[in-house]
Amino acid sequence: MVKYVIRRLLMMIPVILGTTFIIFVMVFVMPGDPTAGRCGQRPCSPAYIEAFRAEYNLDKPVIVQYALYLGKLLQGDFGTDFYQKSVLSELAFRWPTTLKLALIAVVFEALIGIVAGMIAGIRKGKLPDTVVTVASLIVISIPVFVIGSVGQLVFGLWLGWFPVTSAEGTPYQLLMPGLVLGSLSVAYVSRLTRTSLVENLRADYVRTARAKGMSNTRAIGVHALRNSLVPVITFIGADFGGLMGGAIVTERIFNINGIGSYIYRSISQRDGTGLVGAILCIVLVYLVVNLIVDILYGVLDPRISHD
Repeated sequence: MVKYVIRRLLMMIPVILGTTFIIFVMVFVMPGDPTAGRCGQRPCSPAYIEAFRAEYNLDKPVIVQYALYLGKLLQGDFGTDFYQKSVLSELAFRWPTTLKLALIAVVFEALIGIVAGMIAGIRKGKLPDTVVTVASLIVISIPVFVIGSVGQLVFGLWLGWFPVTSAEGTPYQLLMPGLVLGSLSVAYVSRLTRTSLVENLRADYVRTARAKGMSNTRAIGVHALRNSLVPVITFIGADFGGLMGGAIVTERIFNINGIGSYIYRSISQRDGTGLVGAILCIVLVYLVVNLIVDILYGVLDPRISHD
């Protein structure tokens, strides 16, 4: 296991280099002038534009820009955004908020999605299965910004259960945004759990266990469910990184000062340094979470070996 973890960590190095290069090139070759609107209603003077481009190395070829950025990155410096603030300090300030938001969403989708999928899989073709299927289809068909707006209206304004905005980022304020963020994933997790469980319940090893006198509860809980959770854990692990980066809409709706709002601001201001730094952090989260998921495979299914 230790050799496997070390090998995976070494494999992250070329992945990080490749993804940062692709993202960097895509960001810094985007059309548009990053100095537009920085001088108010009047256009910026040529001297200001020249100084701005020289300060952020925008007057150099993209390859040279990337080499200079990578040199700083290897020293732990994510650069300075167009607001003269350290990207690393901005991310360190916003990261805990987005992390809490994503964790709430993941816990919500894992608990509700797996339980609903289990009920639907065990009661296949009956009323609970129909209810879960219809409910998941309804949730999938509704955009996240609609769910968030309705949640603000109903649970925030009408009932007063949750605050409408979450500027301070406390766990209570992030509860409703987290549920909204994880609502779409709940539907996918429930459908994936149901499909996988139904397939495993028809497997030979489950029928053999029942034929040997094993109770139905134990056959489902010990054998079928554990194997059914392998693809579910894979989805949840990949979805965690997606929730970190896909929280842009949710954070905008609930006025959350997280990574999503920082990415939105960087895109709107054509702030390439801030955008690359934020996306790089999300890439790192993807890699670490995928490593954890791969390790969990052996826990759920002993037949899977990392040797």
